[in-house]
Amino acid sequence: MSIAARFQIRRGDFHLDVDLNIPAQGISALFGPSGCGKTTLLRAIAGLEQHQNGYLKINDMLWQNDHHFVPPHRRPLGYVFQEASLFAHLNVQRNLEYGLKRVPTAERKVSLAQAMELLGITHLLRRKPDSLSGGERQRVAIARALAVSPRLLLMDEPLAALDQARKQEILPYLNSLHNELDIPVIYVSHSPDEVAQLADHLVLLDKGKVKATGAISDMLTRLDLPLAHEPDAEALIEATVAAHDADYDLTYLDFPGGRFTVSRKPLAIGTKVRLRVAARDVSLTLAHQSGTSILNIFPATVDELIPEGTAQISVRIMVGGIPMLARVTRKSAEILQLQPGKVVFAQAKSVALLS
Repeated sequence: MSIAARFQIRRGDFHLDVDLNIPAQGISALFGPSGCGKTTLLRAIAGLEQHQNGYLKINDMLWQNDHHFVPPHRRPLGYVFQEASLFAHLNVQRNLEYGLKRVPTAERKVSLAQAMELLGITHLLRRKPDSLSGGERQRVAIARALAVSPRLLLMDEPLAALDQARKQEILPYLNSLHNELDIPVIYVSHSPDEVAQLADHLVLLDKGKVKATGAISDMLTRLDLPLAHEPDAEALIEATVAAHDADYDLTYLDFPGGRFTVSRKPLAIGTKVRLRVAARDVSLTLAHQSGTSILNIFPATVDELIPEGTAQISVRIMVGGIPMLARVTRKSAEILQLQPGKVVFAQAKSVALLS
């Protein structure tokens, strides 16, 4: 199950040259600075622009090669743009029904009712687009894209035109799509927060080329990539709600490296969650500390180190096979004699629960 895409596109001084193979499941984020080719690649995948020497295969569906090109209206995909682009003269229900006529009944894998329920828009059906908030319009646009039962969902910075409050309104709905629908999503963004909350797989683009691609937990902590050197560098960890402690109002979250303790969350036992641990919030010691307020302490092994300027060192550590980052001073690294293979203890002073 994979998506194979090869494109060489020249436009003035810009040259997109990509050769990708990404999972045909979950959310794959195209990430990079403005002008790196994210939207150009997405439009090529959608068939909105036809370019020679292109190749695109979605699982067993060949959409483009040197001798074959499936036009966009024949590709079973949904496309969500930055702007909702709803038909102003139609109410929400008519907007949702617009694309259904080109989808045979037997091929409808996502019902209109299911799409409306997932996006929480059932109560909006009789309203016109101009009476909706920006967040509501974008939820309707996403539901419309789902209603055609796509085999692939393309999303081009769907939250870029929204303020922070509206973004936070929509993110839980995007997570619900991720968790409840078996539809691969290619998601364009230059927002680290969106990528951290949503993506399973990350494609890092720079100046029209793929700099690296892989699972997001690995990509964020690779010291040969720029993401691990940002001031807010972080690790993402998948965990499971294991127990609640009513006496201390805490929740315990298990992952392969041990158990995190966080303030109590209203989550059912067994719920899968994603944790964010910032490199600046991780300290390293040679022995398990006692008499400390820090609850999240794990045995770890130093995997790699790299200088950050003249005063700091970025350290990638493995905690039960899970990569994490620590940002320490060069002096501390020398005192602890940090080197690959060194056994240490990682102390996470702060942990953020993303989902």
